[in-house]
Amino acid sequence: MTRIVYVNGRYLPYGQAAVHVEDRGFQFADSVYEVCEVKNGALIDEERHATRLQRSLKELGIPSPATSWTIGHIMRQCIVRNRVRNGVVYLQVTRGEAPRDFAFPSGDVAPTFVCLARSTNQSKTEALAAAGIAVKTLPELRWGRCDIKTVMLLPACLAKEAARAAGAREAWFVDAEGFVTEGASSNAWIVDAEGKLITRTLGRELLPGVTRATLLDLIGRDHLAVEERAFTVAEAHGAREAFTTSASATVMPVVKIDDMLIGDGKPGAFTMRLRSSFHQVAKVSGR
Repeated sequence: MTRIVYVNGRYLPYGQAAVHVEDRGFQFADSVYEVCEVKNGALIDEERHATRLQRSLKELGIPSPATSWTIGHIMRQCIVRNRVRNGVVYLQVTRGEAPRDFAFPSGDVAPTFVCLARSTNQSKTEALAAAGIAVKTLPELRWGRCDIKTVMLLPACLAKEAARAAGAREAWFVDAEGFVTEGASSNAWIVDAEGKLITRTLGRELLPGVTRATLLDLIGRDHLAVEERAFTVAEAHGAREAFTTSASATVMPVVKIDDMLIGDGKPGAFTMRLRSSFHQVAKVSGR
């Protein structure tokens, strides 16, 4: 359970942590966020998360609340104060508080910065990976800048709820041409009949996943065949294997897409190999 939350320069008890009612993150989703894995008390791929955060802030014209070093220090303090050994750190930056107006506030408005750390149930995650998850495909209904990690997540919430109602754990969005873009909270991958890994090329249609990038490092290290391109739902249904990547679950096998079993309906050996090897290449930051 989260005990302490960092809010704008103060470490506060969870029940006392709050932001202003006219914070633009609350009223307009005028805000960005990051989720970083914590493993054995250390941050995983911290530098890549920091770089993506700064990119998101720049794209929206929100000033950074602190240097990357200071943000990293705050993340570590949240890990220690919440006694997290394995879990995630969540941080969010909004444009700040100002009287409600669609136009950006003028003058010197300080961004709001929130950070919390939380333990996750590793046994539950491993059990999910051992069994594999189901995915439901849904029409793409998000805005045109999915490459920015904003908190504008209502479409993802609706997709997740539709997936859950169908007995699935994740949703994959599908564009107007029938190509998979990404998951509601993950990047999407398949393995074709020849054993080639396929994931969509980066663009405005999907988030540049940190776990995706690190997995590509692993793929390069092991000289595995990979193709970055869009793939159709039909290709996904006929794939040998499929999986998702995210900071909270690393490499998660997908065994069913819509009503179609993937392969033999069990996590693929290739996918499980990638999952077991992932942290060999992920960068571990000092505690």
